[in-house]
Amino acid sequence: MGDASGTGPELITMALSNPEVATTCRPVVIGEAKTMEEAFEITGLPGAVRKIHSLEEARFEENSVNVLDLENIDTAKLKRGEINLMAAKAAFEFIKSVAELALENKVAAIVTSAINKEALNKAGFHYDGHTGLLAELCGNPPVTMMLAAGNLRVGHVSTHVSLSEAINRIQPDRILRVIELMNAGIGDLGITNPRIAVAGLNPHAGEGGLFGDEEAKFIAPAIEEARRLGIDASGPHPGDTVFFRTLEGEFDGAVAMYHDQGHVAAKMLGIWKGVNITLGLPIIRTSVEHGTDFQNAGTGKADPRSLLQAIKLATVMAKNRRP
Repeated sequence: MGDASGTGPELITMALSNPEVATTCRPVVIGEAKTMEEAFEITGLPGAVRKIHSLEEARFEENSVNVLDLENIDTAKLKRGEINLMAAKAAFEFIKSVAELALENKVAAIVTSAINKEALNKAGFHYDGHTGLLAELCGNPPVTMMLAAGNLRVGHVSTHVSLSEAINRIQPDRILRVIELMNAGIGDLGITNPRIAVAGLNPHAGEGGLFGDEEAKFIAPAIEEARRLGIDASGPHPGDTVFFRTLEGEFDGAVAMYHDQGHVAAKMLGIWKGVNITLGLPIIRTSVEHGTDFQNAGTGKADPRSLLQAIKLATVMAKNRRP
């Protein structure tokens, strides 16, 4: 359900009211029932909350939303649109609960609504967001974040670290691992033998060493090894053109060297259209690309397109990964 202080619960009512969702999957909200009831009141959409305490109790009926109720929010103390430690703690508990269900193969995929990183850390849960938290819950496998918006799919060598630390993390083994994760993740979306472009770090991918040598020292060796392993990887490509070329269909995915290099490219297409996918987990996890959108919390005016796309991609990945 995400952070109850934000727009997450409202977005869920909008998404689950879309007829396409009911025809492609059987959704269950891991959250708090009263909060979801109030979200329906805010958005004015038809829908009754079915409060359940186990997945076996779920019933998939029109205008009915199953909420696996953790009973961890007092809505009388909930102030929408601002940081609330109760809501942050509850959001952590929602994530932990659903990760356990996924690891036990009781759900086919996880779709997460937004959490607030500042609130999460103030509540005592010291993570950089969903990605690091889910990785820990799944045994700390190597993971990466891939943003998907239409034809543009962008993986990241590093994300929530300083720019200086991001440069330190540009090492052949990490770059190779991200290329491998991208290859597998794009495959889960139904694209066989994906073409993966790898961005350079420096302007013009170093311009033959004139603007830096990280491309030759670290990035090119990783690409060469990926190709030796049978992956259709190419580059290093200049970072100012490779994402546009990917969007145009020349490549099926692109690897960014650091957070803003990839995020700016993806979010220029519209933060309400993109999806965040965690690659490398033993479970499927997609998410909205935006944050908690405090300014619209409680208004019923939030945009559900990112959540709808996240649900759609989660169902596609689950079907492609199913034995």
